[in-house]
Parts: sequence; C-alpha cells; structure tokens
Amino acid sequence: MKYTLIPLAAIVLLSVSCNKNEGSDGNATTEMKVMPYALDTCIVSGEKLGSMGEPVVIQHENQEIKFCCDSCIPKFKKDPAKYLEKLKHSNHDH
Repeated sequence: MKYTLIPLAAIVLLSVSCNKNEGSDGNATTEMKVMPYALDTCIVSGEKLGSMGEPVVIQHENQEIKFCCDSCIPKFKKDPAKYLEKLKHSNHDH
C-alpha cells in the first residue's frame, strides 16, 4: 500500500505544478520577467540596504522593490508612483 501512494502523490503534485502556468483559457501563459532593483538604498527612506538588517524584498508589477525594513512597505503602497520615480531616474543613469 505504501508503494502505490507515493507514486500517485508524485503524479498529482506534478500535474498541479504543470497546470499553474496555464491561463483561464487553458493555454500556457508567458511569465513576465521581474526587473531587478537597481538601487543600493531603500526606495522609501533612502537608508543604505542592510543597515537595518536584512533588506525586505517585494514584487510590485513585475518590479523587484527593496526596503530597509517592514515599516517602509505601507508607505510605499500608499503612493507607489511617487517612489517608483526614483527607480526610473536610476535606470537612466546606468
């Protein structure tokens, strides 16, 4: 009995993982590439990343965003466009 459950469980898991990239119409969707974070400072506070411990990383509209701490996330979410301007300017500098 143990030998039949393990392969069956593996098949179910494989089936579930294969279906997660399908759209609602059943066609495979292309994954959006996440743009890396280009700054070495927190997008909200301007603090050097790592100065307050491990940076907090989130994804916002296929853009990686890094913060110095959790308390900066609500500030970012209140007005993302304001903070995303910093990234636009940094991308033009490179």
